[in-house]
Amino acid sequence: MSFVFDPAPTVAVPVLGGGLFPVHRIYCVGRNYVEHAQEMGFTGREPPFFFLKPADAIVAVPEGRTGQIDYPSLTANLHHEIELVVAIGKGGRNIKAADAAQHIWGYAVGLDMTRRDLQGEMKKAGRPWCIGKAFDQSAPIGPIVPRAKTGELTAGAITLTVNGQPRQSADLGDLIWNVAETIEHLSAAWALQPGDLIYSGTPAGVAAVVRGDVMEGHVDGLPTLRVAVR
Repeated sequence: MSFVFDPAPTVAVPVLGGGLFPVHRIYCVGRNYVEHAQEMGFTGREPPFFFLKPADAIVAVPEGRTGQIDYPSLTANLHHEIELVVAIGKGGRNIKAADAAQHIWGYAVGLDMTRRDLQGEMKKAGRPWCIGKAFDQSAPIGPIVPRAKTGELTAGAITLTVNGQPRQSADLGDLIWNVAETIEHLSAAWALQPGDLIYSGTPAGVAAVVRGDVMEGHVDGLPTLRVAVR
């Protein structure tokens, strides 16, 4: 049986050294650094919670290039959130933290772009805030580096500058729920699949960007992600 129209091409992210990583789903972890939780009005090690972005929200930026995203509609407060992205290569359900590493294919630097004003309005109304998170071009990402080359990333600097000025800075060791624990919690709720991406949370310092701004995100051991807003 034929499709009624041609299906969209598979969303994929370049792999450092060659090849493409096909994307299945994008999971994001909310408020996963203490200081960011505090700046958003929360404290403590609350149970992890998750939201999703569509796979076609990806803007894949090859190493050494500057990606471009359009300033999105309906917002006057577009925020940057720098994150370590975990690429899943082996699926599973109810994965234990002690076994999580064998499910990780690699890592990348990502941005969880957020229409903060729309997210805030939805929160106040007690409604889902997909409109604030899951919009077009809301998930820029750099090349994925295989875990075989990086080892497990459990510590190291994570930073973001805008037009060369520091905005966000922390250490991966500051994650409230580390990557292995996140995979354990996430796989209890969904069956993880090869091709899933996990945006693991952002440090404090989230703030607005405008047209013409250039963001540079860095995680130790991974290629820098550079994205301009147009």
